[in-house]
Amino acid sequence: MHAAVITFPGSNCDRDLAVAFEAAGARVTRVWHKDTALPAGVDIVGLPGGFSFGDYLRCGAIAARAPITRALAEFAAAGGPVLGICNGFQVLVETGMLPGALLRNAGLKYICKPVALQVATAESPFTSGWAQGATITLPIAHHDGNYTADPATLDRLEAEDRIAFTYADTPNGSARGIAGVLSENRRVLGMMPHPERAIAPHQGAADGAILFRTLLDTLTPA
Repeated sequence: MHAAVITFPGSNCDRDLAVAFEAAGARVTRVWHKDTALPAGVDIVGLPGGFSFGDYLRCGAIAARAPITRALAEFAAAGGPVLGICNGFQVLVETGMLPGALLRNAGLKYICKPVALQVATAESPFTSGWAQGATITLPIAHHDGNYTADPATLDRLEAEDRIAFTYADTPNGSARGIAGVLSENRRVLGMMPHPERAIAPHQGAADGAILFRTLLDTLTPA
């Protein structure tokens, strides 16, 4: 498996994401935001957390218009899997690859702590390593993680089984406790919690490793 990890000015979890992919067995190529094409033979693209372009305008808004983003959109449109974590989720929303918006946390404070999540669906290459309804622990670290969408969009996400994770105890005001959502073809996942920061026991939890191993196993041809 060949994974690409895109770095924007202000990304600060790009190395963590590359390490997580490598620990799961992937070969990783780092991609700069000014590149205009993804490396040949890439199987999955990861968008890391951080504060791309200083979070000016809106979180992810400038990164969504970076030169590499057109290639990313083409990759996703062709069915390529994309994982956006925290700021990466915000970028995916700003590009229109995922619905909704990520607003300032309801308490207007930055939150950094481990949280309990429920796996809302096992029907995706990202979440099939768990049973639906399983409880896992991943850390969050965000100031703008309050997922918001109009009621019709929220109803559609629920009806189409496109909510990937929900918070057991919503820390940021997210509508219906949503912590991660899937695209219509279920090949793009945006999530606020950080699985790449929970891949080994010394990090306090290793539930994130399941996501990366499952993803690579699902994508690897039999």
